[in-house]
Amino acid sequence: MPDQQSTLRAQRRAETQRAIQAHAVRLFTERGYDATTVNDVAEAAGVSPMTVYRHFPTKEDLVLIDQHGQLVADRIAASPATQPLVRRIGAALVESTTTLTDGRGGGDLSANGQFLLARLRLMIATPALRAKHLDNNYALQQAIVTALGDDTTDPDAAFHAHAAASACLAAMHTALVRWAEDDGRSELPDLIAKALAAAFGDDVVQARPDAP
Repeated sequence: MPDQQSTLRAQRRAETQRAIQAHAVRLFTERGYDATTVNDVAEAAGVSPMTVYRHFPTKEDLVLIDQHGQLVADRIAASPATQPLVRRIGAALVESTTTLTDGRGGGDLSANGQFLLARLRLMIATPALRAKHLDNNYALQQAIVTALGDDTTDPDAAFHAHAAASACLAAMHTALVRWAEDDGRSELPDLIAKALAAAFGDDVVQARPDAP
């Protein structure tokens, strides 16, 4: 029973967080990021400002917080350790993005894809969010390196892991900007795969455990 109660509490917390963030992104898009306050978001979501801050410690977090880091880390941890670092990281980035966008693009974005696109546009257009995004990018890099596990047990291996993660994330960033400029008409996982291929070669995301 205690485990079930903990699961229910976690589910309710996640639902509240998603609802608050959805209202925040909508208001930021409609009114502008600087013109919208945390109190505005709380009122739209039907919660108190304190509840907003419990889920999102800063205003920037209302846009930037997501589950991408955990998705990427889980896929890297499940990948064969014998594969090259860049292939493990690149495949995880493509697969996690497929999950976030429900594998849809080409002008037929899912609700999740539309939400991701709206957040990305805000990150690109808002100076305060661009600055904070660098912190998030570093946190994602750390999550990737940690997920690689035994690959980072000595200083040289850790250096290689950080370099590979940083390079893969730079390629992904290029794809994200292109996707936003294209208004989400392209499939984001394909753009990320193309960016990774341009940087590292065509086979970087092909040899995955579930590939035919």
